[in-house]
Amino acid sequence: MLNAADDALAARLPQGVLRDVTPAYLEEPRGRYLGRAGLVAAPRSTDEVAAVVRACAAARVGIVPRGGGTGLVAGQVMPDGPAPLILSLERMTALRAVFPEENVLVAEAGMTLQAVRDAAETAGRLFPLSLASQGTAAIGGCLATNAGGVTALRYGTARALCLGIEAVLPDGSVVHDLKRLRKDNTGYDIRDLLIGAEGSLGIITAASLKLVVTPPNIGTALLQVPGPDAALTLLSLAEGRMAGCVTAFELIGGQGLAFLAEVLPEIRQPLPGAEWSVLVEVGLPEGLPPEAALEGLLVDAMERGLVTDGVVAQSGAQAAGFWQLREHIPEANRRIGAIASHDISLPLSEIAGFIRDAGKQLAGEGLRINCFGHLGDGNLHYNLFPAPGRSRADYDLRRKALSDRVHAMVIARGGSFSAEHGVGRLKVGDLERWGDPARLAAMRAIKGALDPLGIMNPGAVLSTPA
Repeated sequence: MLNAADDALAARLPQGVLRDVTPAYLEEPRGRYLGRAGLVAAPRSTDEVAAVVRACAAARVGIVPRGGGTGLVAGQVMPDGPAPLILSLERMTALRAVFPEENVLVAEAGMTLQAVRDAAETAGRLFPLSLASQGTAAIGGCLATNAGGVTALRYGTARALCLGIEAVLPDGSVVHDLKRLRKDNTGYDIRDLLIGAEGSLGIITAASLKLVVTPPNIGTALLQVPGPDAALTLLSLAEGRMAGCVTAFELIGGQGLAFLAEVLPEIRQPLPGAEWSVLVEVGLPEGLPPEAALEGLLVDAMERGLVTDGVVAQSGAQAAGFWQLREHIPEANRRIGAIASHDISLPLSEIAGFIRDAGKQLAGEGLRINCFGHLGDGNLHYNLFPAPGRSRADYDLRRKALSDRVHAMVIARGGSFSAEHGVGRLKVGDLERWGDPARLAAMRAIKGALDPLGIMNPGAVLSTPA
């Protein structure tokens, strides 16, 4: 059993690390959970993080790590149990080193994703991970949740962009593994174990990150398609014509455009009323004009019946406008108010069938469905909304059953109920229900070996033993 963080623990912490327990530390973006905390600590260094963890281990006090607080599955808040210590990385924001010739940047975990991207740009490079929340999301949290974003099609998730980490384990020992190597076959990969563990096995304090050379020519197009089947064929066509150069391929459903028109009418829609459209971004080498490449794709796709209308951006401002449309869909969703949101992934060949069949199965439930997301890597956001004139509260008794039906359809097609947001506390039950038993047993064994006291983010990812 864990104990609450109290004054006795506060007295054992390094001088000057405590912060007031304000509401900002106890909230999460969707407002479904309200966390609790006995203490909030904001260490200034890895040594101070280690000291805080050792003190919590000695007192058997739970630790909830916190980065930018942008996670959507309640991994950063603990609503139940003895009041934990929240360990915030907000003061560990240093850029430790940049090696442009190696395409490597070393950042502390509290540095925001935007700050990392800015530092890379200053060095003449690109850190390609891109999220709508990048101005607030911390790089440590991005790694802890293995964040994906819009460029995963080309560059991979956060895991693929990390070469090494520094981390504090549950006993307070420090893993010094900030290597800048592409090849290092020296046993178990502790880096990959901690990435995606959501703070349940340790606290990432710094990371060596992969940079890339910014593509010299970037082009963007917004294309109207007859449906998801055509969008997937278009993706294959685009990758065939521009092998390795398709950076993003985003699916946008008509319901999302309708929500934008309703609550954010100032967002310009180049293809208003489109039932389905895709946003394509390509990054091409020197000497290959992206506008010509995308116009060639548009002509070819229209001849094949894959595209019915489209606009190729002729300027950076126009491209930014296309992206503004895509990036404001989550804000429009928030204003409308979802009954249930699903971050799912499917094999590409299963996506169109899932969208078709799920729509049919849910047709009689009095819902509006907004399906959008990162089609290029199989990640959809499949969100359910009240019918016009009804509120979320009208569906409270059915919310879980509706989500279970969506997830069951995803699992039946070989997909995942959590593509890029993680498990947190929101999806612990889903993991227990849908997870492979042998894999779950291995996860529990790892948790028990590294964190025998169960102090690291209790109740996140794996349920707390009774």
